[in-house]
Amino acid sequence: MASQLSGSKLALSHKHDWLVLLLLAAMDGVLNMIEPFHRYIGKDMMTDLMFPLKEDTIPMWGVPILSIIIPVLIFVAFYFARKDVYDLHHAILGLMFASLITGVITDSIKDAVGRPRPNFFQRCFPDKIPVFDEDSGDVLCTGIKSVIKEGYKSFPSGHTSWSFAGLGFLSWYLSGKVRVFDRRGHIAKLCLVLLPLLTASLVGITRVDDYWHHWTDVFTGGLIGITVSSICYLLLFPFPSYAHGWAPYAFFHMMEEGQYCSRRGSPSPVAERIDEMSLQMEDMESGTRYKCDYS
Repeated sequence: MASQLSGSKLALSHKHDWLVLLLLAAMDGVLNMIEPFHRYIGKDMMTDLMFPLKEDTIPMWGVPILSIIIPVLIFVAFYFARKDVYDLHHAILGLMFASLITGVITDSIKDAVGRPRPNFFQRCFPDKIPVFDEDSGDVLCTGIKSVIKEGYKSFPSGHTSWSFAGLGFLSWYLSGKVRVFDRRGHIAKLCLVLLPLLTASLVGITRVDDYWHHWTDVFTGGLIGITVSSICYLLLFPFPSYAHGWAPYAFFHMMEEGQYCSRRGSPSPVAERIDEMSLQMEDMESGTRYKCDYS
């Protein structure tokens, strides 16, 4: 039977994927540096943009902790339980792709749309004295340039899209690991799967409560994040309702290669290995193996 590759060799075999991740990170960095489109804002439009300028309930540095670091720690915990380097590598790879693709999409739209935030008035006029161009009627901001720049990045919500990208991927991952669709009636497992999505939703709600986003910004951001995370997960892992939805496709490809290599020799233990891994997953769920007593 083919043995699992070491983590370094597995990562090296996916070097092109990791290089693309670096490219996506660079693209997102550039998107955050360029000036967004300054949408026209007249006097009659200011009514909905005069909310107070508050501090973030969840600062931007807190989003990667929730959406990337915590999921990775959970992936590592499953690795120590199963010793499956394919699962760990592909889970981290999929998570990073979900996060960075979402970031590029979100920031591209932010720069292109240039929608003002609900607290734009205080960003534009910190002295609360509005100034408008006599000819066009557009705002002539007197505030700090960097603060004004962020004021044109309301749509869609980056906090929300990033949260749903990372935590949405984690929700899919947990669905497969705890076999939430095993039809055994353990509905309590659904609570574990929904917890990451609830957390992402609460992050989005804080953006409205802090007056940094309109509700449509948050809704769209969540939609972007959950869509990208779902695609990235299902490219690497089977659907959680499938019999072998607990492991990445690469794990079964490795098993198939082992079966092919040993077909001329003694019978391959591939099926036994997969069954063993399945039993391990059942043990993790229930704490014991169920045995039938027919005496």
